[in-house]
Amino acid sequence: MDENKAVDITEIKVDQSFTEFDKILIASGSSNRQVIALAERVQEGVKGLFRINCKVEGKENADWVLLDFGVVIVHIFKPEVREYYQIEKMWKGHLTHISS
Repeated sequence: MDENKAVDITEIKVDQSFTEFDKILIASGSSNRQVIALAERVQEGVKGLFRINCKVEGKENADWVLLDFGVVIVHIFKPEVREYYQIEKMWKGHLTHISS
């Protein structure tokens, strides 16, 4: 995502007691167009490297796109939407590591 000009990239590794997934990646794109482009690049990159398909939600509106790869969840937001939902705070109780 960094190569495609995503900003404020955060990685959340959830603790082992949470079994739904292992990691959350959160990033911001400056516009709806960039949010969609970032989501498509991540989707294509993961599919190309690991042959893993994902479930995609939110692409129609493009304020917030969620990519579900099973063990990794990727959220790509417009900055104002990310600020509104403050998803990092939602996971605070499950965190073992955050980096930007």
